[in-house]
Amino acid sequence: MDKTYDPRAIEQPLYQEWEKAGHFRPGGRGAPYCIMLPPPNVTGTLHMGHAFQHTLMDTLIRYHRMGGDDTLWQGGTDHAGIATQMVVERQLAAEGISRHDLGREAFLKRVWQWKGESGDTITRQMRRLGNSIDWERERFTMDDGLSRAVREVFVRLYDEGLIYRGKRLVNWDPVLHTAVSDLEVVAEEEQGSLWHMRYPLADGSGHLVVATTRPETMLGDTAVAVHPEDERYSRLIGKDVELPLTGRTIPVIADDYVDPEFGSGCVKITPAHDFNDYAIGQRHALPMINILTVDARINDEAPETYRGLDRFEARKRIVADLEARGLLERIDDHKLMVPRGDRTHAVIEPFLTDQWYVKAGPLAEPAIRAVEDGRIRFVPDNWSKTYFEWMRNIEDWCISRQIWWGHRIPAWYDEAGNIYVAHDEDEVRRKHNLGRDVMLNQDPDVLDTWFSSALWPFSTLGWPDETPELGRYYPTNVLVTGFDIIFFWVARMIMMGLKFMDDVPFREVYITGLIRDSEGQKMSKSKGNVLDPIDLIDGIALEDLVEKRTRGLMQPQMAKRIDKVTRKHFPDGIPPFGTDALRFTLASLASTGRDIKFDLGRIEGYRNFCNKLWNAARYVLMNTEGQDTGLGGEPVELSLADRWIESRLQAVIAQVRHHMDHYRFDLAAQTLYDFTWHDYCDWYLELSKPVLTGDAGAVAQRGTRRTLVRVLDAMLRLMHPVMPFITEAIWRQAGPLAGCDGDTLMHQPYPAPDEARVDAAAEAEIDWVKTFILGMRRIRAEMDISPGKSLPLLIENWNEKDRTRYTDNEAFIRFLARPESVTWLEADDEAPESAMALVGEMHLLIPLAGLIDKDAEIARLEKERAKVRKNLDVCGAKLANPGFVDRAPAEVVDKERSRVADMEVTLKELDAQLEKIRQI
Repeated sequence: MDKTYDPRAIEQPLYQEWEKAGHFRPGGRGAPYCIMLPPPNVTGTLHMGHAFQHTLMDTLIRYHRMGGDDTLWQGGTDHAGIATQMVVERQLAAEGISRHDLGREAFLKRVWQWKGESGDTITRQMRRLGNSIDWERERFTMDDGLSRAVREVFVRLYDEGLIYRGKRLVNWDPVLHTAVSDLEVVAEEEQGSLWHMRYPLADGSGHLVVATTRPETMLGDTAVAVHPEDERYSRLIGKDVELPLTGRTIPVIADDYVDPEFGSGCVKITPAHDFNDYAIGQRHALPMINILTVDARINDEAPETYRGLDRFEARKRIVADLEARGLLERIDDHKLMVPRGDRTHAVIEPFLTDQWYVKAGPLAEPAIRAVEDGRIRFVPDNWSKTYFEWMRNIEDWCISRQIWWGHRIPAWYDEAGNIYVAHDEDEVRRKHNLGRDVMLNQDPDVLDTWFSSALWPFSTLGWPDETPELGRYYPTNVLVTGFDIIFFWVARMIMMGLKFMDDVPFREVYITGLIRDSEGQKMSKSKGNVLDPIDLIDGIALEDLVEKRTRGLMQPQMAKRIDKVTRKHFPDGIPPFGTDALRFTLASLASTGRDIKFDLGRIEGYRNFCNKLWNAARYVLMNTEGQDTGLGGEPVELSLADRWIESRLQAVIAQVRHHMDHYRFDLAAQTLYDFTWHDYCDWYLELSKPVLTGDAGAVAQRGTRRTLVRVLDAMLRLMHPVMPFITEAIWRQAGPLAGCDGDTLMHQPYPAPDEARVDAAAEAEIDWVKTFILGMRRIRAEMDISPGKSLPLLIENWNEKDRTRYTDNEAFIRFLARPESVTWLEADDEAPESAMALVGEMHLLIPLAGLIDKDAEIARLEKERAKVRKNLDVCGAKLANPGFVDRAPAEVVDKERSRVADMEVTLKELDAQLEKIRQI
């Protein structure tokens, strides 16, 4: 092995070898185990959310593969209709042309060309993360097989009356000229205005005051609503008001939706431009007047003076006209939630338009029952409540989009406007006896990307054909995803799976939290706190990081202030941590259902853990390669340390398996870390040295060598699902020494606990030895005595069991604690002034006379005591200040109280040490 651990030297060559050898294919002899990768956008790049979820999925896949299951991780990408079209349209704009200049067919050809050349960036990055996806089965939502499945589902649902075309209100992006889903709308609080306008009563008896944040929509008002029990307006219900600037009159209606305490208690109703107003309009059969064009300009339904104006220009003119006519009551500053398109950042308009819809109610009922009766389980369970709340109030799903890239809706229109739905035009003509003289035009719209994604669990396995893969791997085992797409994807997969496969698409849904920065802030480009997983893996200089984020449309001044934590830990930039350190960090942070605070200090710590493992393996190999490890069945003798580490290993195996089976990746990682770092490296490797270098004999040395490689082999197997690269690199050299066959660790069996190797007596004995050694080390640390200095040791209050244990384990104690001499004091012996440590009831005494410079040690301790006292006074004053305790966040106050408690303990310990030294 190389002297130093360098992830760059091992990771990519190993992955390429794994993929080339077909190691990711299914093939275990056990039960089928399948995970569907949530298909990332083909336009995308790997972000921290991907890295987090992919790490957890790959950990599960590798764990079950090693468990002998017939394991399939089905991967692929989503065609990302809007995002992909925008990418290509930007390229065309740079050439001075538009998609309309090319025409639909040539534009789609250009998109496919882009996909072939640049659309696999994210899959290359997924390989860097170590994803053991069966790439030979990679799918794309626009490939021939999945496109066929989409058409089949659309036709069947239409024929059953579950898909229909209708005019309803949708989220409309006036830049893209298409309907968008709620997930593609980002609502953020912005500063705006609230305009209070006067609507004169038609009989001239006065006026009503209504308030709005969008004055331009008044051109489409069809009523004013008041609460039916509001006595101020009860006499006006049924009367008409004049709609200013339009020459129209509209009625005053009563509806429970109106809050009489808000504003004037009168609400303008614009059914074609507000979702709440749309519902009111349906209840009262109000006209729906759309006053906007597809690009959010005023259309011909409005008075001529406003036609063709952009909506915001129209707003200014309308407000000015109202004011000129004395109809503007006042304008208030007002904060409001403004919906914007997540890609165009344009303000989204509620827009009345013809769209295709899925009738969701009949599909939702069996999907609700599947979770109620336990066929699908959410982890953690509280997310089932979120699922039920949405599903029990589900609305029909708008599935059409007015773009060109995507699955074109399989519907055709004749010249009379009749609709025909089939798999293709030839089938339409056969099915409806339409000759070639009948002109048919296919619907220009495409399907919402979520429509094809809803079929992912069965379409990727070959449906509508009854393939062997479909029969074996459906339903899948677990879906790993974020809470933000429970409605958009999880629920729809459940509905479609039950409808077309008559079974659930997965048995469990593991919901992850969001990745946030170290301060708990959501990662975003505008905040400058986004981390690129590849930067963490490969490293990046600080100036390159700043330049990269500036290119990400961030203001340069913001880019220069990025990541206080990054600058604090790594002033020159992010060093290369490697994939394994990143994966282990993410696994260790994966507390069930909680958001993740990603701290660069943690990944630095786990990079050190990789170094620790690497160096431990080098020690093992140096002491076992070319040596007798008992592979031939030769007799072995196990030392107490050998029996102890084997016993501890069995408990660790059981714990890790339990945590993995219950999705507690954080607890599994912590268990592996503690055992590897503390038990194996800090203690067992040290305890092995007296046996290997002393006069224990060949049989005992053979036993320790065998234990060294066997336990290392088991550790590598346990850690492989989380840290695949470093474990594989080490195992290829250590595995054969432990008697392992095979060319890859990922196909070795995952360890199972062996009760026969549990040795409670050995664990108790080693605990005594460790306490003895740690007692002497603590005295050295407290008294600032060099670790290399041999110390005279006095032992009092001992019993025969203690003395026997010391005699049996003297080699370990002398090697690790370095006592110069050991004196067993009798009951009537008087000990000199000494530092003391306890081992059970037994006292370890180190005489202090002559070991330390008394005056220098007193000066050192007093200086340390003064420093602690000063900090304690500062923190105490802060907590005594009511302004701090009452106003600071609770977690900040609790942290300060914890610091005070720790410093008080430290102060007592320093006082005790000072008193002890003064008495020498």
